[in-house]
Amino acid sequence: MEGLGRRVLVAAFDGWNDAGEAASAALALLRAEGDYEPVYSVDPELYFDYQYTRPTVSLDAEGNRALSWPETTLLRPSQQTRGTQLWLLTGVEPARAWKAFASELVDFALAEDITGFVALGSMMADVPHTRPISIFAGSDSDALRTGLGLERSSYEGPVGILSVLAHVAEQAGIPAASLWASVPHYVAGHTPSPKATLALLDRLEDITGAKVPRGELSTQAAAWEASIDAAAADDEEMTEYIRGLERTRDTWDSPDASGDAIAREFEQYLRRRGDGPGKPGRDEPRR
Repeated sequence: MEGLGRRVLVAAFDGWNDAGEAASAALALLRAEGDYEPVYSVDPELYFDYQYTRPTVSLDAEGNRALSWPETTLLRPSQQTRGTQLWLLTGVEPARAWKAFASELVDFALAEDITGFVALGSMMADVPHTRPISIFAGSDSDALRTGLGLERSSYEGPVGILSVLAHVAEQAGIPAASLWASVPHYVAGHTPSPKATLALLDRLEDITGAKVPRGELSTQAAAWEASIDAAAADDEEMTEYIRGLERTRDTWDSPDASGDAIAREFEQYLRRRGDGPGKPGRDEPRR
């Protein structure tokens, strides 16, 4: 597919970039539904702080104990097929040496003729769970924005490893895009968030042209939404708060909405929350 090419590396990391586990769950589903083999892993001694991301111990079927260390692994499809192939990069966000980490992985991607890079992330946001999950699809590449209808992020502030990898990939000549799902912040107790995972995979298929599996996500997303509806039904304050978010979202989505109307609704929304501009952010795209 013109734009990202036929060999696209899709990345997601546990941690700061993964609200509601939406992005890591998307990579896990792709891996589970496909036929992949690991081809490269970083040395955990170089990049992870074991006091922050500790190794885990487990027992096998015979009762033997084994240690599993934090890792970041690149996987390729076991079978070469026609059309766009998705390679996977999954793991834990590193604690140090981010420049070396990104350079090491991008160098390997270049050696494997990776033609495009897509970062999957998710962030907590002031959005209602009852509406379609918003996906910000952006890129710093003029060609990708034109060819795939992506946006340029205007966010300034702290970033996570996804932004670093995308930047290094672009500098190395690999076109990079980012997909960010907005997860309702008030559903922290309802993790994972399959509705956000489904939205990420839908958009990933749109921009890559690859056939992307969905598994049971549609059913799981409906159950997730119903569980939040049930929780809100017993909380009048929460119900009214969600209705306010719905009104704001519907105003933004209306084809008849003018820029002034959207701005007024957004200002009213900020006053209701008592917030103002310039709120510190995560590794999230801001328009």
